[in-house]
Amino acid sequence: MPHQFDYLIIGSGIAGLSYATKLARHYDEKGQTIRIGVITKVQADETNTKYAQGGIAGVWSPDDTFEKHIDDTMVAGDFLSDRHIVEIVVREAPERIQELIDYGTRFDKEADGDYDLAKEGGHSDKRILHFKDVTGAEIERALLSEVARHKTIEIFTHYFAVDLITRHHLGETVHRYDANNECFGAYVLDTNTGKVDRFLARTTMVATGGIGQVYTNTTNPVIATGDGIAMTYRSKGICKDMEFIQFHPTALYEPGKKPNFLISEAVRGFGGILKNIKGETFMENYDPRLSLAPRDIVARAIDSEMKKSGSQHVYIDVTHLDYDKFIEHFPNITAYCKDKLGIDIRKDFIPVVPAQHYMCGGVRVDEFGRTNIHHLYAVGECACTGLHGANRLASNSLLEAIVFGHRAFEKSIESFDQTSLRDDIPAWDDSGTTHPEELVLVTEIKRELEAIMSNYVGIVRSNRRLKRAMDRLELLYIEHEELYRQSKVSVPITELRNMIEVAYLVIKAAMSRRDNRGLHFNIDNVK
Repeated sequence: MPHQFDYLIIGSGIAGLSYATKLARHYDEKGQTIRIGVITKVQADETNTKYAQGGIAGVWSPDDTFEKHIDDTMVAGDFLSDRHIVEIVVREAPERIQELIDYGTRFDKEADGDYDLAKEGGHSDKRILHFKDVTGAEIERALLSEVARHKTIEIFTHYFAVDLITRHHLGETVHRYDANNECFGAYVLDTNTGKVDRFLARTTMVATGGIGQVYTNTTNPVIATGDGIAMTYRSKGICKDMEFIQFHPTALYEPGKKPNFLISEAVRGFGGILKNIKGETFMENYDPRLSLAPRDIVARAIDSEMKKSGSQHVYIDVTHLDYDKFIEHFPNITAYCKDKLGIDIRKDFIPVVPAQHYMCGGVRVDEFGRTNIHHLYAVGECACTGLHGANRLASNSLLEAIVFGHRAFEKSIESFDQTSLRDDIPAWDDSGTTHPEELVLVTEIKRELEAIMSNYVGIVRSNRRLKRAMDRLELLYIEHEELYRQSKVSVPITELRNMIEVAYLVIKAAMSRRDNRGLHFNIDNVK
């Protein structure tokens, strides 16, 4: 028998958990019994949210204004952001952040009890609420604690969504712009048993995070394989702005380690200074905002300095800063540098390198998180709301997730009585497939995919590089599809399928853009 839910949420980060919490609270107050299912492919707290260090942006100080936060977001997004969406997110921020505080999230405070607001690159004022340098983990902790209070929410750990269930599973032909397409839930793999079950739902939300594992260097956890974007695209969902890949300028340089440890942008906001391999400052040659310029500018500057010198990294210098205050704000970064690399930040520079950090595009949604597929929502990093445009402003991502989690909640409860569970969804059919004797081919294809994306579709691109990437990707796609058709479903094989499809969307979007905006820089577009 299939699992049946009123609401199915794929992903357990800030987007999915805030949505689930609001649903549970709403129906608890009404005295209505419903079922909310949350599936996550590892343990519940292993999400992109957990690894967010810097904080969450919001107008919190009387000296700050909504207009300044809106303008900063538009400038960072190279004016490709949807201003209507930007205004919604910025103006709703204080109320949504207060809800996190009410759930038990702790943000750092000054001695007088006021919140310790940080300033990061691209921001014109101090507006970043944070908890040490592990803000995302603290928010995740508070949300999971709140979720545990609600019996209507059931979390399925070590379950992996394979495909969304839509009309084409009923034998119907569905086109990408078909107004009649619907989502009825998902086919989900129990990774402990190897069995694929039907998880049926009135409403489904995709909240699966980013795509970082497509690249060699990334700050994203190993689960970030673009699953939600790929599943939605296969189901004829529309994706947007996939060319805009944000590379965090300052991941700790540790050859061979994945994911890369993040040296938060807040370190530069605190006073850290970028220096090249010779120990010289260089940002004055690229932007008047120096080390506090937006991430795309800083990442390209670092990339340029590395290519000029042939070095594998640059540095952040924090030796001039107050050590006690630094360790108070960044205990995790300080300890990691000392314990893993023997770096004493009082006298040593921190070696850093750009690493894939955030997907600004994703599944296209409206102002309530609705996709073009009925009863399917997408929220968080896997969604493209229009907030980020060509480049995400620092610490706007956690904010976007809670604002759209709330707006999706408001809209989905409105349509609750208009949807029903289907009883004619066919069971998963894997007849004729076998378990592959070895997965070495998956490992080889994955390694080649990472190299293609990192070498040809990274910080700086060209028409020739993009064409080479697409040509090589096509061969990988053909090779993998044959393996997928012959094999029983497994996480490695299906993750790789998703990564190849997401890579295709990124390359295709990059080839289509004829101007350089924000995070997309093609040397052949320079006039």
